[in-house]
Amino acid sequence: MKTPLLDLKLQYKSIKNEIDSAVMRVIESQNFILGSEVEQLEKSIADYVGTKYAIGVSSGTDALLIALMALDLKPDDEIIVPTFSFFATAGVVSRLNAIPVFVDVDEESFNIDPNEIEKKITSKTRGIIPVHLYGQSSAMDEIMSIAKKYNLFVIEDGAQAIGTEYKNGKRVGSIGDIGCFSFFPSKNLGCFGDGGIVTTNDSSLAEKLNILRMHGSKPKYYHKIIGGNFRIDALQSAVLNVKLPHLNSWTNKRKENAELYHSLFLKSGLAQEGKKSQNNLPITLPKAIYKNDEIEHFHIYNQYNLRVDRRDELKDYLLKNEIGAEIYYPVAFHNQECFKNLPTSKDNFPIADQLVKDSLAIPIFPELTIEQIEFVASTIINFYKNN
Repeated sequence: MKTPLLDLKLQYKSIKNEIDSAVMRVIESQNFILGSEVEQLEKSIADYVGTKYAIGVSSGTDALLIALMALDLKPDDEIIVPTFSFFATAGVVSRLNAIPVFVDVDEESFNIDPNEIEKKITSKTRGIIPVHLYGQSSAMDEIMSIAKKYNLFVIEDGAQAIGTEYKNGKRVGSIGDIGCFSFFPSKNLGCFGDGGIVTTNDSSLAEKLNILRMHGSKPKYYHKIIGGNFRIDALQSAVLNVKLPHLNSWTNKRKENAELYHSLFLKSGLAQEGKKSQNNLPITLPKAIYKNDEIEHFHIYNQYNLRVDRRDELKDYLLKNEIGAEIYYPVAFHNQECFKNLPTSKDNFPIADQLVKDSLAIPIFPELTIEQIEFVASTIINFYKNN
């Protein structure tokens, strides 16, 4: 049974008339840069995340970049980042001639380990970028406490976590100084190209972010600071304005799919939840660290990432059976060639080093059928029972 890792055509078909109408509305208006569609999106996202301000930008990567620029990052400043994430988290720091400082991640959440952060703080440390990886919040209470203790800023990388809730009902992107989100097509809330947004409760930061995304100009053609062309366009905003009201139902379906996977794998006797080191079972399931039955979005499952024995063999087996699978991420930051000369690249990162060897994402998108989920699970179970 063919089961891709992601099938965006199914989502599009379910809202085709709404999407087509919104896109044609923008085309007929011929207003493509900023304007009412962008303003509507910014207001809606700010309300959804729970912040006073949201500023639409050109991508999730540019969201991180403009956030660092707004906080006046200087060359040789140090920014603490998890060593296990998508490249942009560390790449934007280096682009501004600052120094990413790598920290290992927690074995159960895959997010930055707060117990390792203070060990890496020096007199040059300016901030922390926790990543809410795969759709689950980092340990924000601990991170914010450390930031307050050392007077550091916190930029939340929520590229994979729009709608994720932390303890006390707070959504990620509303806890740190700035939240950064991606609308890349494969995200839970994705547009038809690149797009992103930054969120904040600080009026002065919001003002600066607005200026920076327009080449640093205010008014037009007058520049007190140097920014960039970081604007989200009206077409992408129109698409997102259609999709946002559907996001909660899509998230709930991802959670249902994850729960079905959990039950099937646990029933097989081949799987455990949480820490792979607990026993010798070949499958370790993702664990929702912050969990409350009354709140749906403690983990939004942008990815459903297993930790498995014989990972590469299993991936090949799944692909031969027409099941999508992907490795997120095969190389941690401390082993990337472009970072080889950074001081913390020589440190030990035992959890990240293991994750790059045994993690594997399987299909979790909302439109999966029960039959497809059962097929994926049974194929993985049969691999370990028969090989």
